[in-house]
Amino acid sequence: SFTMNIYLFVYDLMQFCGHSWIFTNMIIRFMTFGKDSLADTFYSIGLVMRLCQLLSVLEILHILIGIDKSRLLPRFLQITERIIVLFVVINSQEEVQGKYVVCVLFFLWNLLDVVRYTYNMLARMGIYYLPLTWLNFSLCIPLYPISVLAKGFAICVSLPYFESFGTYSFKLPFPFTFSVYFPYVLKMYLLVLFTGMCFIIQNLFYERMAHLGTGNIKKKRS
Repeated sequence: SFTMNIYLFVYDLMQFCGHSWIFTNMIIRFMTFGKDSLADTFYSIGLVMRLCQLLSVLEILHILIGIDKSRLLPRFLQITERIIVLFVVINSQEEVQGKYVVCVLFFLWNLLDVVRYTYNMLARMGIYYLPLTWLNFSLCIPLYPISVLAKGFAICVSLPYFESFGTYSFKLPFPFTFSVYFPYVLKMYLLVLFTGMCFIIQNLFYERMAHLGTGNIKKKRS
């Protein structure tokens, strides 16, 4: 409906503004301070990044109620990957927040999202600019696997700190003989992360073919 289309446009606009601010801020800081800006990336833009990622959870709801026609499982996996790495791994360990891998992750995430939300906003208005369409469905194919590698590296870097501080590890009192050692949970999640990557890449190729197939290109040109 028209109302839902306006709502989705406003949502995409909010996300575009947030990610554009982060992306521009990162570039200006790097041009001004050089490599010194990389270590405090999380401290300077982490709050806005967390707000944008929390807001992205609404996209799962959009699919569930039918106002977004994207496939649920790939989008769910992509969103939960970011939520887990950002809030569970990076946000909980101050020592990890100053690592260069955080800057790499934020750069990749925001580069992809600035393009995606720009495309979405124009699509809500029925505007399909072919170079932007090509960029939206092509850029993610090489950059998403790189971002997964960066996520995996961030998890590996965080493991010694989770082991030292015992964060999120717990043991149930008697009569239960059950304990959770969180570094093991993260190591198992690495398997899920890379397994899910194969599925998501397959879906990215499917979406690219669906939107950039010869027939679709001719239709949008006309």
